[in-house]
Amino acid sequence: MQEQKWPQVLWLVRHGQSVGNVARDATEAAGAALIDIATRDMDTPLSPLGEAQSMSLGRWFGNMTNDEKPSVVLTSPYIRARMTAQLILSHAGIAKGDIAFVADERLREKEFGILDRLTRVGIMQKYPELSEQRAHVGKFYFRPPGGESWCDVILRLRSVLEMITREYRGERVLVVGHQVIVNCMRYLLERMDEQQILDIDRQGDVPNCSVTSYEFDPALGRRGKLALRLVNFTAPLEEQGTPVTSEPDAVIAPKA
Repeated sequence: MQEQKWPQVLWLVRHGQSVGNVARDATEAAGAALIDIATRDMDTPLSPLGEAQSMSLGRWFGNMTNDEKPSVVLTSPYIRARMTAQLILSHAGIAKGDIAFVADERLREKEFGILDRLTRVGIMQKYPELSEQRAHVGKFYFRPPGGESWCDVILRLRSVLEMITREYRGERVLVVGHQVIVNCMRYLLERMDEQQILDIDRQGDVPNCSVTSYEFDPALGRRGKLALRLVNFTAPLEEQGTPVTSEPDAVIAPKA
C-alpha cells in the first residue's frame, strides 16, 4: 500500500448567517435594487443567529473524542468565516494554538465585480445586457466585469486541494468558507461536470453552518480516496434548537 494521499477526514462548512444575509433578505422583500450594507463584503460579520449557529456546530465537534476532532482548520479570510471558525473551535474545546489554523485567501467568496451589492431587480435595472449574457453563457462560465466565474473559483481551489494533499495527508481538516466554496469543492472532489454541480445548486442554497464531509477509504482506487459521508448536514443545529437558515450570500445574481 502506497502512502495515503488524502486527509483522514475533510469537513466543508459554510459560515454562519451573516449580517449581509439578513440585509439581503430585507432588500429583496422590499423589492429594492441595492443591498444596504455599510461594510465591505470581506468585513461583514456574523449576525447574532450566525454566532449561535457556529456555537452549536462547535458543540457538535466538541462531542467527538480528541482523535476525531479537527487537527487542521483552513478558513476564508472574510470576517464571517473567521468568526465561524473561531467560535467552532472555542465551543469544541479546541485551543487555537494546538492546531494548524490558516486563513487562506483562495477560500474567499466568489468576487462579483460590478454586480456587487445588487439584487436581482438591481441587476435587471442597471445591467440588463449582463443578465442576457449570463442567461446565454450560463452561471458556470459567466464572469461579470471585475468578478469571477465559477470556473475561476474552481481554478484557485485546485491549488488548495494540492496543498491539502501535500501538507495535510492523514490529518482531520476543517474548511470554513462560503456557499460557492462548498459547491466548487464538491465539484472537484466528486469529479462532477457543469450540469451535475448546477443541478445541485438549483436544488437549494447550502445552509449556514451545515456540514458536508468526506472520509478516507483505503479500498477506493489505487491509493484510497475520499468518500462522501454527509451533505449539507444540519442536525447539529436542529438538535440544539438553533434555527437553520439557507440563504444566498448578500451579493447575488439571477438564478440560472
